[in-house]
Amino acid sequence: MNNFVKLPPEFKERMKSLLGKEFDDYIQALNEPNVKGFRVNTNKISAKEFQKINVFGNEKIPYVENGYYLDYQGVGNHPYHHAGLIYVQEPAAMAPAECVKIEEDWLVLDMCAAPGGKSTQLKNKLGPNGLLVSNEIIPSRCKILTGNIERLGFLNTVTTCLDSAKIANIFPKTFNLIMVDAPCSGEGMFRKEPNATAEWSVANVEKCAERQLEILENAAVALKNGGYIIYATCTFSLEENEMVVNKFLQKHKNFEIVRVPKAIEENSENGIVYDQKSTHLQYARRFYPHKVKGEGQFVAVLKNTDSQDNLAQRQTINPLKNNVVSDFLNDTLENYNPSFVKEYNGNPIYFPANFAVKKGTAFSCGVLIGEVRKNYIIPHHQFFMALGGNFKRKIELTLNSENLYKYLHGQEIETDAPNGWAVVTVEGATLGGVKVVNGVAKNHYPKGLRINKQ
Repeated sequence: MNNFVKLPPEFKERMKSLLGKEFDDYIQALNEPNVKGFRVNTNKISAKEFQKINVFGNEKIPYVENGYYLDYQGVGNHPYHHAGLIYVQEPAAMAPAECVKIEEDWLVLDMCAAPGGKSTQLKNKLGPNGLLVSNEIIPSRCKILTGNIERLGFLNTVTTCLDSAKIANIFPKTFNLIMVDAPCSGEGMFRKEPNATAEWSVANVEKCAERQLEILENAAVALKNGGYIIYATCTFSLEENEMVVNKFLQKHKNFEIVRVPKAIEENSENGIVYDQKSTHLQYARRFYPHKVKGEGQFVAVLKNTDSQDNLAQRQTINPLKNNVVSDFLNDTLENYNPSFVKEYNGNPIYFPANFAVKKGTAFSCGVLIGEVRKNYIIPHHQFFMALGGNFKRKIELTLNSENLYKYLHGQEIETDAPNGWAVVTVEGATLGGVKVVNGVAKNHYPKGLRINKQ
């Protein structure tokens, strides 16, 4: 049981004012174990097929089509997790991405994206012609974000490491949907991360609110006419939630707050109407740990009501013509589209999207094929994870296979696969790559991802 005696007194008083007679229920909930969840990565396996192999928990999250409550210890070491079949995520944090019906061909921006939960959820809703740009301003967190996108094997993604003003400047009127999961005071995470209470203060709440409004302003610049901004936080304060939304709406008369789907409404509380002129704020949603299985979350959907733009289609990155790259792909893959083979920052990438990314803008663009040497290529882990289903050579392992765990530990395994680059799979999902030489599969699973031997 968690000990929350050290909740800041001023925070307690604010929550008493906010919750009234429900305050004791809230405190009791904080002393219960935090709730965990996971989503099925439907880019790799359908929810129906996953149910046949699901070992992580069968209780559905009522407002997330492919979401479940997690009931499993050590999920990070499970081969299905390594294969990108699931993404572990706090249940209430899944709600914002469910608040807008996303069209498959949309351009979507996640403006404050690390570690990648909402980004990967959004990407699952996009089709082959849709594109996700995931931005994270802190380089170390951008690396984690890129790694999670890599693990799930996505094709049409770009990760950037920029502040929101630069994003707005580079991509004006570009996106159909922008997720603003804004940095906040984290009040909704106190049960999950008790140490966060030491950093809480009213001054920090106010500072966060200023930054959140600035990020929203930049999101409005990057949004197409007729598009949506999903504004979300994991905090309870009025200053960071309804007040930020209201200030934005007062300044931007071409935006309105809109209702969310019924499943979200039924599992959350109305936004707080803090004065008689802001009744529209009831359409915002609040998740409390004493009301729903999960942590604290706030979400509001803001729609640009201007007529939709008919902007000229953005230019794409030109295809790459390189014999070393094409020879490698011809030898490795069953089929591919040569026009999707491009170059970014001097590296060969596989990027189907019709979307131009200026050199130096992206941390990662599309799928990095690998490192080009004089006359051969060392393939990158991204290439195995995203295009593994198209490989000519596959080493298919079962969950109880000794070779499966040898591979995840970084060891070589014996195989009857032909010589050349191959992928290792479990349940048909790619775990990573190997180089087969005369019956031995030399391990190319990244060292940082390997399971330590017990």
